[in-house]
Amino acid sequence: MTQALGRKIALVTGGAAGLGRATALTFAKAGATVIIADVDERGAEETVRLITAAGGAAHAITTDVTRAEAVEALLTHIAGTWGRLDCACNNAGEADGAPAWLDLTEDTWARVLSLNLTGVWLCMRAEIRQMLTQGRGAIVNMASIYGLVGSPTSPANTATKHGVIGLTKSAAVAYAKEGLRINAVCPAFIESPVLERIFREYPQHKDTLVASHPAGRVGTAEEVGEAVVWLCSDAAGFVTGQALAVDGGYVAW
Repeated sequence: MTQALGRKIALVTGGAAGLGRATALTFAKAGATVIIADVDERGAEETVRLITAAGGAAHAITTDVTRAEAVEALLTHIAGTWGRLDCACNNAGEADGAPAWLDLTEDTWARVLSLNLTGVWLCMRAEIRQMLTQGRGAIVNMASIYGLVGSPTSPANTATKHGVIGLTKSAAVAYAKEGLRINAVCPAFIESPVLERIFREYPQHKDTLVASHPAGRVGTAEEVGEAVVWLCSDAAGFVTGQALAVDGGYVAW
C-alpha cells in the first residue's frame, strides 16, 4: 500500500485510538496527509505525533461528530486549508457495553445511536457536499460484523451498525455517477486493550471467541486499516456500495 494515495487528503474520525489510529497511520504510510478528528484532543495529538515521527503528515482537529455545527466547521476548515477532501473514514463510535436485551437503558440507546449512526450520517452529509464540488472522492464507514449478522447482546451497537451499512448503500447508489465511491468495512473481533481486558475478566470465553473465527485468531487493527485504505485507493476504483467483512471468515459459516 506504500504511497498508493500519493498526496491525497484523508480524514479519519475517531482517530485518537484503536481502529481509528491504525487507519490514520495506514493512510499516512500510503502517502496521504491525514486529518484526525476526535473529541479526545490528547489522543488525537498522539496519533499525529506517531505519524510525523514516521515521516508522515497529519493534523488534529477537536471535533464532536454528534453535533452538526461541529462537523460542518470541520469540513469548512479542511476545504479552506487544503482545498479538497479525497478520502474519509467515518470511524468514530462506541459499543453499548454488551448488555442483555432487557438491561439496555434508554440513555445508552440514545448515546450509541447518536454517535454510531447520526454521527456517521452528519459526517457523510458534509463530506459528500465537499466531494461533489471536486467530482470525486471515497468514503469508508466503519461498520462491524454486527452490521451483517445479529448478536444476542449489544442490541444498540448491532442496530446502529446495520444502519451504517444501509446509509453506505443508499449514498453509494445516489452518488456513483457523480464520481463518489462509498463503502463500509465490517471488522470481527480485533486485538485491542478492550479485548485483552475482556479475556482477562472472562478467560473461559477466550477459546470460544477465537474459535468463532475460521482463521483461528482474532484480527489486528492494522489489517482493518489496510482494508480501509485499499477501498480509498484507485485499485478499488470499481468498488462501491460494499460492506467488506474483515473477519477471518466469521460470517462465512
